[in-house]
Amino acid sequence: MRVAMIGTGYVGLVSGACFADFGHDVVCIDKDAGKIERLKQGEIPIFEPGLEALVERNVREGRLAFSVDAADAVRAADAVFIAVGTPSRRGDGYADLSYVHAAAEEIAGLMDGFTVVVTKSTVPVGTGDEIEAIIRKARPDAQFAVVSNPEFLREGAAIEDFKRPDRIVVGAEDERAKAVMNELYRPLFLNETPIVFTGRRTSELIKYAANAFLALKITFINEIADLCEAVGADVQQVARGIGLDKRIGNKFLNAGPGYGGSCFPKDTIALVRTAQDAGTPVRLIETTVEINDARKKAMAGRVADVLDGDLTGKVIGVLGLTFKPNTDDMRDAPSLDIVPALQAMGATVQAYDPEGHEAKQMLPGVVFKAGPYEAVEGADAVVIITEWDQFRALDLDRMKALMKSPNVVDLRNIYRPEDMRSRGFRYSSVGRG
Repeated sequence: MRVAMIGTGYVGLVSGACFADFGHDVVCIDKDAGKIERLKQGEIPIFEPGLEALVERNVREGRLAFSVDAADAVRAADAVFIAVGTPSRRGDGYADLSYVHAAAEEIAGLMDGFTVVVTKSTVPVGTGDEIEAIIRKARPDAQFAVVSNPEFLREGAAIEDFKRPDRIVVGAEDERAKAVMNELYRPLFLNETPIVFTGRRTSELIKYAANAFLALKITFINEIADLCEAVGADVQQVARGIGLDKRIGNKFLNAGPGYGGSCFPKDTIALVRTAQDAGTPVRLIETTVEINDARKKAMAGRVADVLDGDLTGKVIGVLGLTFKPNTDDMRDAPSLDIVPALQAMGATVQAYDPEGHEAKQMLPGVVFKAGPYEAVEGADAVVIITEWDQFRALDLDRMKALMKSPNVVDLRNIYRPEDMRSRGFRYSSVGRG
């Protein structure tokens, strides 16, 4: 099938490359001419394991192309995906739909014949109705159907998630549109992937509900971690004990400094605003947002505690800045709260992250180092914020020898307290007594 993908951000680029790898003809479209030119040259603007090779292969084999001009691609397309950003609006937290609306207006002027317009962007309930109204107003004669098809991609594992998903959710009422969506995802039938067809508004809400539940689960285990610290229990054993219950499951039960990233922060806030407007406030999610924001801000206090409350003139080594490993995404990363708080307490921060290049613009005053051992050299304390694999097996004796004082605050619980203490570290972790 012929696919036009409007937007070459994280969702658009991964989805476009994976659809091309399924055998469809895909054109990814973006207004940023420089970005499109770099993509044509094989430069991938985001870090996602396996994506560069996937794009290169499908461009070489003629199934994937990039363009700033949507006209030809949209006219020829069986399905046009809207995969543009929907960031939180400043001030009120509502999803900013200006890019979605602009894409709908552009698509309206270019469609030729029956076209399925698919919303891949995360959008509030009712956005599909707005897109349909925009297109219908511009083209009363157009033959089209608007479909919701939310993404459930984890950064760092997005290609695997696209090709081997738990489910595909499609919000559609039009039978022709359902047939097109079935054909697009036909390669997944071999894996017996469930395709869940729902109403369009239901599909839109599924995306928000899924992310809100996962954010709630993370916040729950973080609160249990605080309780564990107070009563002398181990949160990792608690998480295992409850996670083996199939009704609960073991995923998203890793205690830490709070959730961040491109989805959970903005989607939980957008769901709160939608529910408030509907007169049915989601109090659990409202509280989740409040607890998570407060938690990220409080993490610097744990570092101060290991240095007896005084960070004045101290050097703090930070390992990991991105919101999770295997991504370069800095959006709402806990480090953006923790590092400035450490600096405000009088500390000098030196940091290393394998892919967190954007942090250099977002964290002024930080001394960026070339590797983990350079980041810990001369430090009065080291803080592990992101659990990159290369931080899991550091040479602890070398690390201790390089540090000014052997204080480690492990916000991801990647080391065992007894091992660290036996090597002479003053070690602090999350929820382990």
